[in-house]
Amino acid sequence: MSITMNLYYTGKDGGARRFAEEMEQSGTAALIRVEAGNEKYDYFFPMNDPETVLLIDSWKDQASLDAHHASPMMGTISALREKYDLHMKAERYVSDNAGIPDSDSKFLKK
Repeated sequence: MSITMNLYYTGKDGGARRFAEEMEQSGTAALIRVEAGNEKYDYFFPMNDPETVLLIDSWKDQASLDAHHASPMMGTISALREKYDLHMKAERYVSDNAGIPDSDSKFLKK
């Protein structure tokens, strides 16, 4: 079972994008990617909303996510959120261990 969090960061005047850029350029995102249990930590930019950044953040299990939340890294992330005055919306998903069924796979070009 994996837990995936879709975190939507929204700011003003490009703040959300500058936040994501600083997370990457400072090496903070790279440090999160090597934390035990991290499976994905990637930023995306919605084409129809220049003031929002989507972070897709996946973890092996709840214990891994809890350890991340308890780590000093969260202080760094919180400070950057404040620096760029970001607001957040979150969606949480739990993986389907059975995988993608054939009825859905037929729509994927590989």
